[in-house]
Amino acid sequence: MSVKTLPDAPEVSGPPEASATRFLRGIPHAGLIAVLVIVVVATALQTDTFTTDTNIINILRQVSINAVIAAGLTLLMTAGGMDFSMGSIVVVTAAVAAQLLTHGWSTWLTVVAAIALGILIGLVNGVVATFTTVAPFVITLATATLLDGVCLLVLNGQTISIGTRMFALGNEKVASVPYLLIVAILVMIATALVMRFTVFGRDAFAIGGNEHVARLSGINVTARKLTLYATTGGLSGLAGLMTLSRLGSSSPGAGGLAIQLTAVAAVVIGGTSLAGGHGTILGTALGVILLGVVANALNLVQISANWQPVSVGGVLLIAAVANEMQKARSARH
Repeated sequence: MSVKTLPDAPEVSGPPEASATRFLRGIPHAGLIAVLVIVVVATALQTDTFTTDTNIINILRQVSINAVIAAGLTLLMTAGGMDFSMGSIVVVTAAVAAQLLTHGWSTWLTVVAAIALGILIGLVNGVVATFTTVAPFVITLATATLLDGVCLLVLNGQTISIGTRMFALGNEKVASVPYLLIVAILVMIATALVMRFTVFGRDAFAIGGNEHVARLSGINVTARKLTLYATTGGLSGLAGLMTLSRLGSSSPGAGGLAIQLTAVAAVVIGGTSLAGGHGTILGTALGVILLGVVANALNLVQISANWQPVSVGGVLLIAAVANEMQKARSARH
């Protein structure tokens, strides 16, 4: 008696829509890329100026400073931290650097002093955040307010011009690529490599995921936190020098909160978790570019500049809600 073996039933694939949805979900930051493409196409249809080489280079130069701040913030937020004083560190280091240059300090010594000042401020934030129970949000917001006042005192209410000092960094190019953009790319690549391939980066993810478990596993959480806050301060100091070189002066009217909110929006839009434990530099880079493109588009289509903070705030709110929804969906699965 022979037994016939039935042939295997052919695999039943789902509807094309479901397959396409699964494919899109497999692409990192597919939604963010789609929004960016839509904004680019819509703006390009409105004005021919948008797609010119000059305008594209201008966008990339303008977002370079925010990219440096956002890179440091991504690393810090991945570890569950937050620093709302980075924008204010930018303006105060720019003000101090402008005063040093006008008082005869050499450019390289001024650069070292500005970055060291940023590291020191970041370290102070880290000490308070690590050794007290006060929320980092409150600590760094207080620091931001304090630093905005210090900036006014340093400048004495006047705009300080540095002439042609540091002009090359802020305005010149190499092979048609602005120096500012090169600095931003190097910072973001270095941060991505640290997050992906180093023990320090893995420790940051572990601390953001569960700080108590990270301590039990032998991670020196205190040292890591202090290093993270010092790093964000140092990168803010670098961004302050980039701002000074771009503008050629430091002005008392430059507020750090607007810079900070743009950086936070870029990081959150890029998918970094507000609760820590997840973050990517690629997502942050896309967020930075999206906000830069939106600001440029508003300008080119002659929409009032007053709408720019409205757009940043709206995008930040939507991204924060989407971030929480994604976290809840991941927890269910």
